[in-house]
Amino acid sequence: MNRDRAYRRILASRRVGGTAVAAALCVSALAVLPAAAGSAVAGAVPATASADFQSNYPGAPTAKPTIVLVHGAFADASGWSTEIQFLIKQGYPVIAPSNPLRGLASDAQYIDGVLATIPGPVVLVGHSYGGAVIAAAANSAHNVQALVYISAFIPEQGRSASYYTDKNNYPGSLLTQQTLIFRPTYNPALAAAPTGPGTPNDADVYINPADFRAIFAADRSIGQASVMAAEQRPVSVAAYTEQSGPAAKLPSWDLVSLDDKAIPPAAQQYMAQQADACITAIHSAHDSLITHPDAVNQLIVQAARSVNAADGNRQPCHN
Repeated sequence: MNRDRAYRRILASRRVGGTAVAAALCVSALAVLPAAAGSAVAGAVPATASADFQSNYPGAPTAKPTIVLVHGAFADASGWSTEIQFLIKQGYPVIAPSNPLRGLASDAQYIDGVLATIPGPVVLVGHSYGGAVIAAAANSAHNVQALVYISAFIPEQGRSASYYTDKNNYPGSLLTQQTLIFRPTYNPALAAAPTGPGTPNDADVYINPADFRAIFAADRSIGQASVMAAEQRPVSVAAYTEQSGPAAKLPSWDLVSLDDKAIPPAAQQYMAQQADACITAIHSAHDSLITHPDAVNQLIVQAARSVNAADGNRQPCHN
């Protein structure tokens, strides 16, 4: 993809902390990305659930499914705070793991490992890039009974998250080379750079703080958005450009944010339709999990109620 190649070229001209990053190093290090992108994510995620581990797990299946909340790029698990408080009060067990944001296959494998520790059915929820991760992880996590996507990517097989923010495919995203900051880094999820382990072989991608509110948090005050920009967790170039395997086919719900300047609403709508999800659209910026928790909770509870926790049967979703 031209845009993906452009991201890599940027690395050759950026400076970090006043020290120039050698162009040859960046180009050679990031040459491993297409190989990583070429693998199907679902095939790269092993079935991590172990019968021995499950039999020794101290917990027991609860009367309600466990809700697992997976954050996306430029954010962290604290974005789910309001949802967590509500769901706990409703009697749901809740886990909000930290998404590594290092690579689509490796991130899905990490979440799959978390899911393997949970007895009983799970409703898996993902925001933004977290949607791509849960769509991959659910392929091998057999206790996942329903998926909920919040302002999310659900990439088709062979496509990356970056495909859906490319203006040539879906106009409207403000995530561009001009609004992003690239900082070379070592990514343990990738092969080591030719010069040896620890040498940058990838880059961390941040939203420029000056653009953060417009892209991610337009419904927040300037002060609130400034704090979010300072606290943002970067996604790697590898994760953003890695091609996806097939998305899991499970009962799904999708919250489309109509005022989104990160993932274009048309792209969200298309991906949700491809996932055969029950779609709810609201006027919200990209951080819908923070600004519209009631809408998010409503979808999560709908998904949870579709799961018969006693025998794991799935009920069809209804609009």
